[in-house]
Amino acid sequence: MIYLSLAIATYNRAEQLMTTLASVALQRASYHRWECIVVDNNSTDNTRERVEQFISSHPELNITYHFEPQQGLSHARNAAIERAKGNVIAFIDDDERIAEDFVGGYIELFENYPDAISAGGPIIAEYPEGRPRWMSHYTEQPIANPMYFGERIRLFPSHRIPGGGNMAIRREALELVGKFNPLLGRNGKRLIGGEESDLFERLSAHAMRCYYVPKAVMYHIIGSEKLNKDYFCRLAYNTGVSQRSRAELHHRLLSLYIFEAFKWVATLLLCLVHRPIQSCYLLRMRYHISRGILNGNK
Repeated sequence: MIYLSLAIATYNRAEQLMTTLASVALQRASYHRWECIVVDNNSTDNTRERVEQFISSHPELNITYHFEPQQGLSHARNAAIERAKGNVIAFIDDDERIAEDFVGGYIELFENYPDAISAGGPIIAEYPEGRPRWMSHYTEQPIANPMYFGERIRLFPSHRIPGGGNMAIRREALELVGKFNPLLGRNGKRLIGGEESDLFERLSAHAMRCYYVPKAVMYHIIGSEKLNKDYFCRLAYNTGVSQRSRAELHHRLLSLYIFEAFKWVATLLLCLVHRPIQSCYLLRMRYHISRGILNGNK
């Protein structure tokens, strides 16, 4: 019987997706207890061909391919939810690989902790071409979202939520609070986000418990295309756009403006203790996030 459904939304990353699927094939959990749903979100490369080849070469795995023509990460994830057979749905992205106990760790958590409604695991950033000198802990967050809270199962820290590429949720919770908001999330090459934050805010409103699962380790592979100034500035700007969209949805735009002003003060103080090149990128990040908050989707 399928207990957990592992959902992978993908868009024009056929080669990287093969690395992700290779790690899926190495899972130690019994193949009879979980499935993998690959949702091709309107890719124009050879994603379908590569996935079907992978499925054919791994007949022991319960992997299915689905094409979702509505562009947008939220649409793709919602399509996976609709097709999932498991009581628990875990989400990963197409630019990562997962540890061998990833699936088993989540199954163990949800079976042994009946109060667990959602969960997330460690995220370890990998830089195949090296971590850039300009990157600090703060500028790494929007790019890689590294996460580690120890080696024991515990409640997720109150000020954090699981990363979008490493989270799991009980189906019953999604039926109660709704799926991902299609107005938020990546859409083609647009770097809009915020769909996970929006979902976890709705879960939190119902006091649903979220757990940290140390066995569910995800390695986030950061390619050179995400480490140039243009991408960084676009990402920061769209982070601001996403924050404004969520603030408008929840009617707290004024609070967002005030919080951003405090973040400017914190950023200026951080610049005093970082190397000049790191401080430069800290200021760039804050500037473009503020632009996104002020301009929205304009």
